[in-house]
Amino acid sequence: MFHIISSANVGIEPVPITVETDVTMGLRVFSVVGLPDASVREARDRIRAAMRCSGYKFPRGRVTVNLAPANVRKQGPVYDLPIALSILVAMGIIPRTAIEHAVFIGELALDGSVRPVHGALTTALMAHRTGRTAVFVPKQNAAETCALRGLTVYPVESLSTLVDHLLGIKRISPAKRVRQNTTATHRYDFSNVKGQEGAKRGLEIAAAGAHNILLKGPPGAGKTLLARSLPSILPTLTYEESLEVTSITSIAGLPLPATGLIHNRPFRAPHHSASAVALVGGGAWPKPGEVSLAHRGVLFLDELPEFSRYALEHLRQPIEDGCVTISRATGSVQFPARFLLIAAMNPCPCGHFTNPHRQCTCRLNQITKYQKKISGPLLDRFDIVIEVPAVEHDKLLSDETLETSQNVRTRIKQARVVQEKRMKPLGLLTNNEITTGQLDTICHLSSDAKQLLEQALRANKLSARGYTRVRKVARTIADLAGEESIAVEHIAEALQYRGQDALEVS
Repeated sequence: MFHIISSANVGIEPVPITVETDVTMGLRVFSVVGLPDASVREARDRIRAAMRCSGYKFPRGRVTVNLAPANVRKQGPVYDLPIALSILVAMGIIPRTAIEHAVFIGELALDGSVRPVHGALTTALMAHRTGRTAVFVPKQNAAETCALRGLTVYPVESLSTLVDHLLGIKRISPAKRVRQNTTATHRYDFSNVKGQEGAKRGLEIAAAGAHNILLKGPPGAGKTLLARSLPSILPTLTYEESLEVTSITSIAGLPLPATGLIHNRPFRAPHHSASAVALVGGGAWPKPGEVSLAHRGVLFLDELPEFSRYALEHLRQPIEDGCVTISRATGSVQFPARFLLIAAMNPCPCGHFTNPHRQCTCRLNQITKYQKKISGPLLDRFDIVIEVPAVEHDKLLSDETLETSQNVRTRIKQARVVQEKRMKPLGLLTNNEITTGQLDTICHLSSDAKQLLEQALRANKLSARGYTRVRKVARTIADLAGEESIAVEHIAEALQYRGQDALEVS
């Protein structure tokens, strides 16, 4: 008895899978056990054909393949290659010493070629954590696997070439890391947005501290353009963040860049017809949803009231916890979901309730019904709420040179450096991740700032959650200003972003 190491994904966490094969005399039976799904069971036919086309005879007798541990569900064709290798080792074609200290994944085609699989990067992470030195992956997955430093990655094109490598007949050259260009290019830029200085300021604060923001205004005011320009002022991903984002993208089966590693922060903009499962993830075999695909990036919900209220309510827990836990009868999986939420909405069905230049045609009950599509608890989770007015004609026609996203991004990078220095020892990255127990330490208030915040609380203009979020936003405003402590002007500006009620206090 011997075994080959492969990998399975529970959420985005890789789990080592041991492939054990036993070949005995008896009736010709090929069985796979260890909680496999249909695609794993179908591997029997693919492996038979692939071995035959590669010039190897399938063993006669009873072949039993066990995928351990048996309590972890196995899915996908990722085990085709390790199962085929384990059979060849059992037949004595490949020596057992040739497969030690290595991890194998790959789908076999009927002609013996190896096809790409999902989640190759997480397999490399598992190999690195368990002290494995070599990883054999399909050629198309080599770029993403090479993104992890400290591993030898062998790109496999077919079963026969892999066997020749293991026998020392013809070696496979290790894959080389593709030189990566971290310079981001964006379609939208802040210099393209005419007017809306208040909204730009709000987006700058949101980007600096990863705060959730809601844009409210009439059609044509530039809400969507502002939202799509947000990624242009965000700093590029760090190496650790890139690994997280690339792992989620790989598991979801989405295309990766030629370099293998994602450096631009993701921007997800699902249609308002998206279901709750599409937003937060799920399914019989849980897959990441939009909130996880937007991890460390931006989730943009345009026309927020048009989304199903049932679907929107599912966002409340991921916004607070930064992760999604999906429970099934067979167990639970967790996906990370630390995203910056930006939403846009009209004030009424026709969109002109707050537009001084157009008359609103909606009845009062229609306006109330429209606005109540967004629940109070969800609205309370937006750190910044900004009224985006219609653009004035003179600003729209002006030829004035506007500030570019690059200049704004420079200020945001400086604020992020301050945050990282302050909070990295605590395992945090941005001000939005500050916990309630850390507020007094990190978000220290001056006496005047504390007095202003107390006035807002006594006037019942803030909930307990709103109080916490105002202090976090004020901390970001102070970081952008280069101030160590939070002053009264920082609290006053943060209160303005809580909506009209808090604005009356400040």
